Amino acid sequence: MARTPTAQQGHAHRYPIWRPLAASRPAMSPGWWQWVASRDSLTARLIAAGAERRFRVRLLDQRLDRPRPDEAQALGLPCDRLAWRREVALCLDERPWVVARSVASLALLRGQRLDRLGERSLGSWLFRQPDLERSPIEITRASAPFHALDGPWGRRSVFRHGRFAVLVQEFFLDAMAEELGLPAR
Repeated sequence: MARTPTAQQGHAHRYPIWRPLAASRPAMSPGWWQWVASRDSLTARLIAAGAERRFRVRLLDQRLDRPRPDEAQALGLPCDRLAWRREVALCLDERPWVVARSVASLALLRGQRLDRLGERSLGSWLFRQPDLERSPIEITRASAPFHALDGPWGRRSVFRHGRFAVLVQEFFLDAMAEELGLPAR
Protein backbone atom coordinates (compact mmCIF):
# COMPACT_ATOMS: atom_id res chain seq x y z
CA MET A 1 0.00 0.00 0.00
CA ALA A 2 1.44 3.39 -1.02
CA ARG A 3 1.90 5.98 1.66
CA THR A 4 0.31 9.36 1.21
CA PRO A 5 2.77 12.14 2.06
CA THR A 6 1.77 14.43 4.89
CA ALA A 7 1.70 18.20 4.45
CA GLN A 8 5.01 18.40 6.30
CA GLN A 9 6.62 15.82 4.01
CA GLY A 10 5.24 17.64 0.97
CA HIS A 11 6.94 20.84 2.11
CA ALA A 12 10.24 19.02 2.65
CA HIS A 13 10.57 18.06 -1.03
CA ARG A 14 9.52 21.33 -2.65
CA TYR A 15 12.23 23.89 -3.20
CA PRO A 16 11.51 27.54 -3.91
CA ILE A 17 12.16 29.05 -7.32
CA TRP A 18 14.04 32.28 -6.69
CA ARG A 19 13.77 35.31 -8.98
CA PRO A 20 15.33 38.79 -8.93
CA LEU A 21 13.33 41.20 -6.79
CA ALA A 22 12.68 43.67 -9.63
CA ALA A 23 10.98 40.95 -11.71
CA SER A 24 8.14 40.72 -9.19
CA ARG A 25 7.51 44.43 -8.65
CA PRO A 26 4.38 44.53 -10.87
CA ALA A 27 2.86 41.47 -9.11
CA MET A 28 3.46 42.69 -5.57
CA SER A 29 1.23 45.11 -3.65
CA PRO A 30 2.88 48.33 -2.38
CA GLY A 31 2.42 47.14 1.21
CA TRP A 32 4.30 43.91 0.57
CA TRP A 33 6.95 45.71 -1.49
CA GLN A 34 7.85 47.81 1.57
CA TRP A 35 8.55 44.64 3.54
CA VAL A 36 10.10 42.39 0.90
CA ALA A 37 12.31 45.00 -0.80
CA SER A 38 13.67 46.57 2.41
CA ARG A 39 17.40 46.16 2.89
CA ASP A 40 17.47 47.13 6.57
CA SER A 41 17.03 44.82 9.54
CA LEU A 42 13.84 42.77 9.39
CA THR A 43 14.08 42.26 13.15
CA ALA A 44 14.00 46.03 13.73
CA ARG A 45 11.09 46.42 11.31
CA LEU A 46 9.08 43.69 13.04
CA ILE A 47 9.71 45.21 16.47
CA ALA A 48 8.55 48.61 15.18
CA ALA A 49 5.45 47.14 13.49
CA GLY A 50 4.57 45.22 16.63
CA ALA A 51 4.52 48.40 18.75
CA GLU A 52 3.13 47.09 22.05
CA ARG A 53 3.64 43.42 21.24
CA ARG A 54 6.47 41.28 22.57
CA PHE A 55 9.00 40.25 19.91
CA ARG A 56 10.65 36.86 20.26
CA VAL A 57 12.95 34.66 18.21
CA ARG A 58 11.91 31.02 18.60
CA LEU A 59 14.68 28.58 17.67
CA LEU A 60 13.14 25.77 15.61
CA ASP A 61 16.28 23.87 14.60
CA GLN A 62 20.03 24.31 14.43
CA ARG A 63 22.53 21.76 13.18
CA LEU A 64 25.26 20.83 10.77
CA ASP A 65 23.59 19.65 7.58
CA ARG A 66 24.02 19.52 3.83
CA PRO A 67 22.58 22.57 2.10
CA ARG A 68 19.74 22.20 -0.39
CA PRO A 69 20.88 22.52 -4.03
CA ASP A 70 19.53 26.08 -4.35
CA GLU A 71 21.29 27.08 -1.10
CA ALA A 72 24.60 25.53 -2.15
CA GLN A 73 24.43 27.37 -5.46
CA ALA A 74 23.70 30.72 -3.76
CA LEU A 75 26.74 30.28 -1.49
CA GLY A 76 28.98 28.70 -4.15
CA LEU A 77 29.31 25.47 -2.11
CA PRO A 78 29.39 21.85 -3.19
CA CYS A 79 26.08 20.16 -2.23
CA ASP A 80 27.87 17.38 -0.38
CA ARG A 81 29.65 19.67 2.11
CA LEU A 82 28.30 20.15 5.59
CA ALA A 83 27.10 23.64 6.46
CA TRP A 84 25.75 25.37 9.56
CA ARG A 85 21.95 25.64 9.32
CA ARG A 86 19.57 27.51 11.61
CA GLU A 87 15.79 27.80 11.42
CA VAL A 88 13.80 30.26 13.53
CA ALA A 89 10.36 31.78 13.81
CA LEU A 90 10.17 35.53 14.36
CA CYS A 91 7.12 35.99 16.58
CA LEU A 92 5.00 38.81 17.94
CA ASP A 93 3.09 37.80 21.07
CA GLU A 94 4.15 34.19 20.40
CA ARG A 95 2.49 34.23 16.94
CA PRO A 96 4.99 33.55 14.10
CA TRP A 97 5.06 36.32 11.48
CA VAL A 98 8.20 35.16 9.65
CA VAL A 99 10.14 31.91 9.50
CA ALA A 100 13.79 32.13 8.52
CA ARG A 101 16.47 29.69 7.48
CA SER A 102 20.14 30.66 7.53
CA VAL A 103 22.94 28.60 5.98
CA ALA A 104 26.69 29.23 6.20
CA SER A 105 29.75 27.37 4.98
CA LEU A 106 31.69 25.80 7.84
CA ALA A 107 34.94 26.82 6.16
CA LEU A 108 33.89 30.48 6.17
CA LEU A 109 32.50 30.72 9.70
CA ARG A 110 36.02 31.79 10.70
CA GLY A 111 35.54 31.81 14.46
CA GLN A 112 32.01 33.24 14.45
CA ARG A 113 30.07 31.48 17.21
CA LEU A 114 26.65 31.57 15.59
CA ASP A 115 25.70 28.33 17.30
CA ARG A 116 25.58 30.36 20.53
CA LEU A 117 22.90 32.78 19.28
CA GLY A 118 20.15 30.67 20.83
CA GLU A 119 16.95 32.71 20.69
CA ARG A 120 18.69 35.93 19.71
CA SER A 121 18.28 37.39 16.25
CA LEU A 122 20.99 36.71 13.67
CA GLY A 123 20.02 40.04 12.06
CA SER A 124 20.76 41.96 15.25
CA TRP A 125 24.33 40.60 15.08
CA LEU A 126 24.72 41.03 11.30
CA PHE A 127 23.58 44.64 11.16
CA ARG A 128 26.15 45.62 13.83
CA GLN A 129 29.02 44.58 11.55
CA PRO A 130 30.64 47.73 10.07
CA ASP A 131 31.70 46.13 6.78
CA LEU A 132 28.48 44.20 6.11
CA GLU A 133 27.59 43.69 2.44
CA ARG A 134 24.30 42.30 1.20
CA SER A 135 23.74 40.66 -2.18
CA PRO A 136 20.71 41.61 -4.29
CA ILE A 137 17.45 40.29 -2.86
CA GLU A 138 15.78 37.36 -4.61
CA ILE A 139 12.15 36.48 -4.00
CA THR A 140 9.80 33.54 -4.26
CA ARG A 141 6.09 32.93 -3.94
CA ALA A 142 6.71 29.53 -2.38
CA SER A 143 6.02 28.86 1.27
CA ALA A 144 8.91 27.89 3.50
CA PRO A 145 10.08 24.44 2.37
CA PHE A 146 11.23 23.61 5.92
CA HIS A 147 8.13 24.52 7.90
CA ALA A 148 4.42 23.77 7.51
CA LEU A 149 3.28 27.41 7.78
CA ASP A 150 2.11 29.11 4.59
CA GLY A 151 2.74 32.63 3.45
CA PRO A 152 2.63 34.83 0.38
CA TRP A 153 6.29 35.76 -0.15
CA GLY A 154 9.82 34.69 0.67
CA ARG A 155 13.08 36.52 0.13
CA ARG A 156 16.74 35.69 0.40
CA SER A 157 20.15 37.28 0.13
CA VAL A 158 23.73 36.54 1.08
CA PHE A 159 25.30 38.67 3.80
CA ARG A 160 29.09 39.02 3.78
CA HIS A 161 31.24 40.23 6.64
CA GLY A 162 34.90 39.98 5.65
CA ARG A 163 35.37 36.38 4.49
CA PHE A 164 32.28 35.20 6.39
CA ALA A 165 29.12 34.62 4.30
CA VAL A 166 25.62 33.51 5.33
CA LEU A 167 22.54 32.92 3.18
CA VAL A 168 19.45 34.28 4.96
CA GLN A 169 16.04 33.19 3.70
CA GLU A 170 12.94 34.81 5.22
CA PHE A 171 9.39 33.65 4.55
CA PHE A 172 6.60 36.06 5.44
CA LEU A 173 3.56 34.25 6.86
CA ASP A 174 -0.18 34.60 6.41
CA ALA A 175 -0.46 35.59 10.09
CA MET A 176 1.62 38.70 9.38
CA ALA A 177 -0.55 39.58 6.38
CA GLU A 178 -3.69 39.25 8.50
CA GLU A 179 -2.33 41.36 11.36
CA LEU A 180 -1.09 44.15 9.07
CA GLY A 181 -4.04 44.04 6.67
CA LEU A 182 -1.83 43.12 3.70
CA PRO A 183 -3.25 41.28 0.68
CA ALA A 184 -2.59 37.57 0.30
CA ARG A 185 -0.14 38.33 -2.55
